[in-house]
Amino acid sequence: MRVFPALFLASLALVLGASRADPDLLQDVCVADLSSGIKLNGFPCKHPSTIGANDFFFAGLANPNFPNNTLGSLVTAANVEKIPGLNTLGVSMSRIDYAVGGVNPPHTHPRASEIAFVLEGELEVGFFTTSNVLISKHIKKGEIFVFPKGLMHFQKNIGKTRASAITAFDSQFSGTQSIATTLFAASPTIPNDVLSKAFQIHPREVERIKVKLTPKK
Repeated sequence: MRVFPALFLASLALVLGASRADPDLLQDVCVADLSSGIKLNGFPCKHPSTIGANDFFFAGLANPNFPNNTLGSLVTAANVEKIPGLNTLGVSMSRIDYAVGGVNPPHTHPRASEIAFVLEGELEVGFFTTSNVLISKHIKKGEIFVFPKGLMHFQKNIGKTRASAITAFDSQFSGTQSIATTLFAASPTIPNDVLSKAFQIHPREVERIKVKLTPKK
């Protein structure tokens, strides 16, 4: 009896069976139990007897929320933390409102691609490839632009009035890393000499930027 081929075929069958496993939900819904202390890839489910319509509802994107900050932009998220019913569904949205000249600065979403739809105004949008090529376009009301998963991107209001956009993600919780904040306001902080060499600036300038970007306690 040839044992090794038999073991190989059995292992192969298991692998192929696993690859054909149903990737979809094994139940109707899995409403997130946000109060649970259990940590996993997503949130544990509430008991079906405790869920209701409000677990699938959010009114927070209906009206503009124009910013009063140094960036001139404000993001209102509609992810699983706001809509528990999104848990395991792989989708979410947000609304971005821009003051005149407002910028949603360079950032990434490590877990999702993004599609943006302009509600009002005019935006300059773009993303950077890993070859450091900028792909950018001027878009206006009713137009759409796509930002691929994980790539750094930005939006700027280039019109003479306020602007707003709705964005959608293929993740219930896309995650956001703002490049400037990540580098200059990390905790613990990145050593000044590392940032000084990376940006070819004096360490004193690094410290000045850190002071500006670190949230006030």
